[in-house]
Amino acid sequence: MSSTRPRPARPAGSTPTAVVVGAGPNGLAAGALLAEAGLEVTVLEAAPTIGGGTRTDEAILPGLLHDHCSAVHPLAVASPALRHLRLDRYGLNWRLPEVDCAHPLDDGTAAALYRSVTETAAGLGADAARYRALLAPSVRRWEALSADVMGPLLRVPDHPLLLARFGLPTVLPAAVLARLFRTPGARALWAGVAAHAYRPLTDPLSSAIGLGILTAGHAAGWAVAEGGSRSITDALAAALRAHGGRIETGVRITHRSQLPPADLTLLDLDPAQVAAVYGDLLPSRTAAAYRRFRRGPGAFKVDLAVEGGVPWRAEAARRAGTVHLGGPLAEIVRAERDVTDGRMPERPFVLVGQQYLADPSRSVGDVHPVWTYAHVPHGYDGDATDAILARLEQFAPGVRDRVVGLRVTRPADFAAANPNFAGGDILTGAKTVPQLVLGARPALDPYATGLPGVYLCSAATPPGPGAHGMSGAGAAATALRHLGIRPPWR
Repeated sequence: MSSTRPRPARPAGSTPTAVVVGAGPNGLAAGALLAEAGLEVTVLEAAPTIGGGTRTDEAILPGLLHDHCSAVHPLAVASPALRHLRLDRYGLNWRLPEVDCAHPLDDGTAAALYRSVTETAAGLGADAARYRALLAPSVRRWEALSADVMGPLLRVPDHPLLLARFGLPTVLPAAVLARLFRTPGARALWAGVAAHAYRPLTDPLSSAIGLGILTAGHAAGWAVAEGGSRSITDALAAALRAHGGRIETGVRITHRSQLPPADLTLLDLDPAQVAAVYGDLLPSRTAAAYRRFRRGPGAFKVDLAVEGGVPWRAEAARRAGTVHLGGPLAEIVRAERDVTDGRMPERPFVLVGQQYLADPSRSVGDVHPVWTYAHVPHGYDGDATDAILARLEQFAPGVRDRVVGLRVTRPADFAAANPNFAGGDILTGAKTVPQLVLGARPALDPYATGLPGVYLCSAATPPGPGAHGMSGAGAAATALRHLGIRPPWR
């Protein structure tokens, strides 16, 4: 019988079993950690290939590697779960660019983010001391702080004073925290990182994700995976199999009756899918919360094959693994408000990935893969290709002439490839205050569904999106405690 009905007592000495639905980074991390703890684990994936948003392909030109969604990984490098799994044993190598992130401005200059807090601050002129004061203390203690920052907020932290020091600025709207800085470059650099939250920068707690990315990035670097983000997927799958776990692809679960018997069931699904799978078996409050779970804005992605690379005017952008095209603070604030309100900005915020600078194996000769996407309204059905290319031309005149191939991924395409990305929402949920703090429903345990042995482990749970696997690790820890097993990685 399935995990949705009362299970008979397991024979003494038998191996407990677990089923994980969804083979994104959280599902794979959860499966690998459960298998390491001694469970018999099966991971079921609806798509023909595993990885969720952490895939890489060669759709434009053979040998030219483009990441599907997740591309640059400061939080993954800093992830306690991935460090515990020692994915380097399974072929994962991190590569760092010379400049982590650049934010070009209209005058041809760019604010630059380096791994070193001191080096970054030195380029911010009058804001150097303020930048160091904001970031340096938490960066120095990141090793101790990371598990608290990348776990549920409603729990007793391991290091309460450190977490309080980190957390106090995060409650501020990002646009308010920007006032800490005096120079346009520092304000724009901060706003570009904060915009990763896909929320209006005037909202409370809109600083949280940006400060998390900055702190983790200064501690570990804005790294890319050698060979593409699929290398993270491959390493997680190898770790799972090394501990006896299995993966089955092409298995779509739409109803609880399709689930095999198991002591534990972990769901790397968005809350709406969980509500559909379990229906009225869920507690009424859980079902209601999952059905009203709010989705965020969408992504409109354009992958480019660029001969000779992007001819940026700003020198720092030529060496940066990530480039934020948003202009000054006020322009970013306006664009993020527009997409949240359902309006397509005239000048959208655009993220550019130049992963090949850290990992030249992704290029083919002098043709380089350039990864771009714009923030657009949820479910946007227009064409943002020209808006993205115009943003590139604004800061890199002549780039259109170097494009020898492109591929467009619309919000509907993201959703078709991965139902967790409904409406193009690649974060799996709006990062509103309640959802950022509580996850998918109001509960002390954000991973519990209210059904014994059934847990939510997708990016809809803390700490949220990314290839860090910590949502999967958090759910796996809760699930093991349900069996009376102490998680070996905590």
